[in-house]
Parts: sequence; structure tokens; C-alpha cells
Amino acid sequence: MEVERKLFTKRDESFECENCGKQVEKLGYTSRDHCPYCLYSKHVDVMPGDRAEECQGKLAPQQVELNSKREYVIIYKCEKCHQIRKNKAAEDDDKDLLIKLTVNQTGIL
Repeated sequence: MEVERKLFTKRDESFECENCGKQVEKLGYTSRDHCPYCLYSKHVDVMPGDRAEECQGKLAPQQVELNSKREYVIIYKCEKCHQIRKNKAAEDDDKDLLIKLTVNQTGIL
């Protein structure tokens, strides 16, 4: 019998950003998965919210794109294993950083 894995596990947790050191509070409406101040995330999930990823590297924001719903999506590259990940931007993210990553499409990936 095959076990079905959930595609999303809600984890809305406060944390201290490993990149900028600021305290990040819970988001409230969905899972908090990155710092709203510097946009860095952490490579902790295989599937969203499962905390099953062994890498544990910092996910550096590289670019921002708009999805089909016209929402910002942050594209990350892990500084440790170099995998690419994507996360939707949060309402309280630094808008200037989002715009800078949208305008400055330098192909860093």
C-alpha cells in the first residue's frame, strides 16, 4: 500500500532570520517561509512545511516573477546545495526589495 504525502503542511512559526538577525513574527494567514526584511529563507522543506530537508542551507533571493494571479513569487538559490526553490511573497515583505529583484533580472541563477 502506497502512502500519500501531503503537498502542504501549515507551519506558521516565528523565527530569527539567519541572514539579517531580525526577529520574524508569524504571518497569520498562511505559513511564514521567509524573512520579510531581507527576503532570505532556509532550505528546510522537501514538501512545503514538512521540515524533512537535510540541507538546512540559506536560500538567497535571486529574482522575483509574477505568477498567473499577478502575485510576486520569489526565486531562491540555496547557498549550500544550489537547488532552486520558489515561494510566494508575503503581504508584509519589503516592497522595495521585491521591486529591485523584479527589475534587476540579471540571470544570477
